[in-house]
Amino acid sequence: MNADSLDGRLLFAIPKKGRLHEKCLELLAGADIQFRRHHRLDVCLVKNHPIALVFLPASDIPSFVGKGNVDLGITGQDVILEAKMEAHVTEVLQLNFGKCALQVQVPEAGPIRTVDQLAGKRVVTSFEVLAGDYFSQIDDSMSLAEEKRTRIEYVGGSVEAACALGLADGIESGDTMRAAGLHAIATLLQSEAVLIKSSTPKHVSLDPLIKLITSRIAGVIAAGKYVVCEYNVLRAKLQIATAITPGRRAPTISPLEDEAWVAVSSMVEKNKMADVMDELVKIGAEDVLIFNLDNCRV
Repeated sequence: MNADSLDGRLLFAIPKKGRLHEKCLELLAGADIQFRRHHRLDVCLVKNHPIALVFLPASDIPSFVGKGNVDLGITGQDVILEAKMEAHVTEVLQLNFGKCALQVQVPEAGPIRTVDQLAGKRVVTSFEVLAGDYFSQIDDSMSLAEEKRTRIEYVGGSVEAACALGLADGIESGDTMRAAGLHAIATLLQSEAVLIKSSTPKHVSLDPLIKLITSRIAGVIAAGKYVVCEYNVLRAKLQIATAITPGRRAPTISPLEDEAWVAVSSMVEKNKMADVMDELVKIGAEDVLIFNLDNCRV
């Protein structure tokens, strides 16, 4: 592959590993973005669209997108803020996965109960920019002199071990730390994976393709939230039934051979489907069926 093979293609940055990688691959498959990635190659061409996928560390994607080196990308909201690229990228779509909380955590058995008690101490983190800004505000509010201000130290991995080894008084992380004997005393932000594009795109001609891909990915996300519920119910109970399954706009109602009955089809939120089925059975609905969605446009 050479530079000429990328000419005219939309460059789409995908996390190359970590918690977002597998979810992104599922998303691409659901959006019918077909590709074959050769072993150890970080750029591959999409077969059915003028797109090239670029596999990058999630932490690099905000800069690549914001500077216009790639046209589209998937990364975490926390990573965008850590890279200070929020003014240079536009959040196109929230993807409903990769959710986490960036928290200040300390030993549960220790004496520290508030973030103010950490002022002037050591805090280790993988998010030194966000942690630095957060504790700088706390230090300022307490009028701490330079030599007494909170020390932020970067640790790339095993952050939870720092307290146990006496390397830090507190940590700042979004990972589960209960098993390490830690607990949260403050939450800086909630984050999830997002689809982003440059705020000042270099290739305006790619806008229609960006909108197409966004629409397809939005369809995959919506399909993950909803199921189709179909059932038969007495016409006399139709008003009660449709109150249980109102659908997104309105349910589809079809007559049956037996004029006393109708068939109803409606989209239902996946996390409510069991309760909806129970309520339908209570009013005498029969043949209640649930169908999963692979993709949709809503």
